[in-house]
Amino acid sequence: MTEMHMAPRLQGIRYVPRWLGGVGCYIVFGLGGLLSSITLLPVLRFWPGTRQQRIRRVRAVVSGMFRCFVSMLTWAGVLKLYPNNAAKLNQASGQVIIANHPTLIDVVVLISLMPNVGCIVKQGLWRNPFMRGVLASAGYIPNRGAELLLQDCQQVLDTGTNLIIFPEGTRTLKGSIINPFARGAANIALRTHTDITPVVLRTNAIGLTKQQAWYQIPRQTIGMRVEVGTKFAHIGYDADNQGQAKMARTLTRDLEHYYIQQLDKNL
Repeated sequence: MTEMHMAPRLQGIRYVPRWLGGVGCYIVFGLGGLLSSITLLPVLRFWPGTRQQRIRRVRAVVSGMFRCFVSMLTWAGVLKLYPNNAAKLNQASGQVIIANHPTLIDVVVLISLMPNVGCIVKQGLWRNPFMRGVLASAGYIPNRGAELLLQDCQQVLDTGTNLIIFPEGTRTLKGSIINPFARGAANIALRTHTDITPVVLRTNAIGLTKQQAWYQIPRQTIGMRVEVGTKFAHIGYDADNQGQAKMARTLTRDLEHYYIQQLDKNL
């Protein structure tokens, strides 16, 4: 396993190039997303093929764009990525992928490593005219209520597409190992009879947290190790006769304990 190195904290004039580079990455990424949503993605969306083939093409392009963004952040000194067992993510099919949520760019990192993945997007972004086309083209799921959400998740998973969920719901509060897990991921996994693959995002510096705005570029390079764990098989929980709600609570508790145990290790 590659060791993460602690980078020096930049002070004074030495921080200016880091800040300019980091903000520049976000601006380029935003403009690139806007331009692709009105040029490349519509072409891919209406290119001949089945609906699922078109969606897969768009997802592959989005994954490539996110890889470019991660490369830009690495060049700017904002992020240093240490993928561990990342091949497991490429090989995953029709699984619920969960992860802890330490930084603003966690979903970007995960999608950059997984061309065949969807995610649940908050309803507000679907009202954004610049984002709606990209989200629809990639077949991402709007968070529009429990039953409709479950139906959408089932359809996505049935095609062999993976689904990213952050059980914390929002970025980890500063000073906490994780936020308390919500039962959404467990409920989706159990009701769709899908296995869960846990991904631990381990960082060695604080930055891009819930308490910080996107333009507050960290003075210290964030080393992020992506660790893919062993699957939680749904059959071990839905085979019990204690009821759906109780088993979802049990699975959520086990997942939360797993992350606390993993993140409490100084690796």
